[in-house]
Amino acid sequence: MMLDFYKRMEMVCRSIPWGKAATYGQIALLCGKPRNARQVGYALGRGRLGEGIPAHRIVNARGILSGAAAFDVYDLQKRLLEAEGVEVLETKDGWQVNLKKDGWNHTLEDALYFRELFEKEGI
Repeated sequence: MMLDFYKRMEMVCRSIPWGKAATYGQIALLCGKPRNARQVGYALGRGRLGEGIPAHRIVNARGILSGAAAFDVYDLQKRLLEAEGVEVLETKDGWQVNLKKDGWNHTLEDALYFRELFEKEGI
């Protein structure tokens, strides 16, 4: 059910560490739906995950701030990431973070934790 996927996304997104960036695909993978990266972007862009989601920490697979248009101010995502110590560079493709340096390197333990949490919550 789609609402269960949104609940999973909310839990995973709230777990992205301060000062780190995650990708849409990474969120989808940790939610158990590795092919649903676009659905993650859709839910974030439409505010389907509720208040307080650190959406500024989510970028595309290349580290490009592709969700910046969803923010009220055009460079808000960039400024929020920089305030957390994430370096954002201007490239020909747009603002970009270095995922090797500032990406969330979740572990197998993280993935197993989320799986257990989803089972416990019945989602």
